[in-house]
Amino acid sequence: MDPLSEVLSFLKPRSYVSGGWNMGGEWSVRFGCHTGIKCYSLFSGECWLALEGVAEPVRLTAGDCFLLPSGRPFRLTSDLGLTPVEALQLFQPPLNGSVSVYQGGGKCFGVGGHFTFAGDHAGILLGVLPPVVHIRKEADKAAMRWALERMLEELREPQPGGHLLAQQLAYLMLVQALRLHLEEGTRGRVGWLFALADTQMSAAIGAMHDDPAHGWTLQELAERVGMSRSTFALKFKETVGTAPMEYLTRWRMLLAGDRLTNSSDAIAAIGRSLGYKSESAFSTAFKRLMGCSPRQYGRRSASVVPGEAEAAGAGELAAVAS
Repeated sequence: MDPLSEVLSFLKPRSYVSGGWNMGGEWSVRFGCHTGIKCYSLFSGECWLALEGVAEPVRLTAGDCFLLPSGRPFRLTSDLGLTPVEALQLFQPPLNGSVSVYQGGGKCFGVGGHFTFAGDHAGILLGVLPPVVHIRKEADKAAMRWALERMLEELREPQPGGHLLAQQLAYLMLVQALRLHLEEGTRGRVGWLFALADTQMSAAIGAMHDDPAHGWTLQELAERVGMSRSTFALKFKETVGTAPMEYLTRWRMLLAGDRLTNSSDAIAAIGRSLGYKSESAFSTAFKRLMGCSPRQYGRRSASVVPGEAEAAGAGELAAVAS
């Protein structure tokens, strides 16, 4: 499995809401803070996106896709000078799998989804993305068009299984938007996600993800991607933002945390599966990076009310996963 697929599978994104809006007349809607990531695309019309904390608003036109990973409040509006209506007042439940119509619709039509993450490691992805990801190139719009049109069909003409299909199409849009973002503008950006655009760095990250239990060395990874040891170490640090062995340890610990939370495997067995010869060696490495012992981490996760971990964990692990 490639690293992006593996990280998304690890994060277990869930479509919290999938649907659309159809706006008419002059309109302005304010959306509050959110957890997870929102991914929407305009099927027709145009509007402004104004995100709190970002100086310049974004002009959206038909076919544009945008991701909002920061959780900040934002406005969608036909005119930046209009006083917004709160989304919670405008869009009354049930929202999921439906299209909300405002002022008769017909001027701006958008569809998409809001994704939350099952675990408490959302910072792995959200922490490396900019506040707004805007997909606007014509070739990129064409790549999104099939999923956009199919989702619109499901929302306009509900069929048996349509709710689930709309969720999956929204997920497809999310993955495609991330791929296009990597292709569009990653030069100079630092982080594992942007490193995937580099063939050699992607190969090194993929090797560590494919076999985290292997006793990787700097020399072995360098040879794997056809580079000298020193050149590889320098380039990895410059593109990923951390040393190769540090990245490997962090990935192992994130995998360990997931298994401590979601399996009944013994601590020693988890450690062995990640390349540690003894439980004590594994526990020492885990505590150094995660701030508590594996046993304490498992108990803490078991005591967290579902939904609370996501809100608390994104910031906590953003540094671990950067």
